[in-house]
Amino acid sequence: MNEKNSLGLDYCFKDHDNPLDLFEEWYAEAKKTEINDPNALSLATVDENGAPSVRMVLLKDFSVKGFVFYTNLNSKKSVDIKKNPQVSICFHWKSILRQIRINGKVSNVSDAEADTYYNSRGYGSRIGAWASDQSNVLKNRQQLYDSINEYEKKYPDKNKVPRPSHWSGWCLNPNTIEFWLDGKSRIHERLKYIKNNNNWNKVLLSP
Repeated sequence: MNEKNSLGLDYCFKDHDNPLDLFEEWYAEAKKTEINDPNALSLATVDENGAPSVRMVLLKDFSVKGFVFYTNLNSKKSVDIKKNPQVSICFHWKSILRQIRINGKVSNVSDAEADTYYNSRGYGSRIGAWASDQSNVLKNRQQLYDSINEYEKKYPDKNKVPRPSHWSGWCLNPNTIEFWLDGKSRIHERLKYIKNNNNWNKVLLSP
């Protein structure tokens, strides 16, 4: 039996009024089947000249406030965001043949949130946040290794590595969220949520 929701879509779309509820369910399914990093997402930004740039980052939290990832605040992605906080992200899970695209505006997480996540990271990752001058040119790999060694000497206590001021998180507050399900003969199923004055409206999209 091929179950459908009230819109005629596959039952996996459910009938949620809030897209975050549907995201949570799809994400839970992806975590059961994706071999590596079900929290991986592509992040697209645009620089001051209108040139796009896309890269993979990892989702570290999501809530009614939005979708959170962490990075160096001097990185290419952060420089772009400071110029234009409108970004787009995309999750693609091959194992369940589903995709979610999210657009919205990005803002900084609080220092308390950044501290909590930073302190949950492994020692090497915390040292790396200090040692890597992210997105800038390296003369050679040894330059990076020397920087790592320098900060390991500076912070030998694995329990006492402070968070660099240039390292924090960004939170994407969504204004549209689109759910996509692979279909036979490329007749995919698409459901888009659009935020309007803090309320969500749903529309179907052609494949």
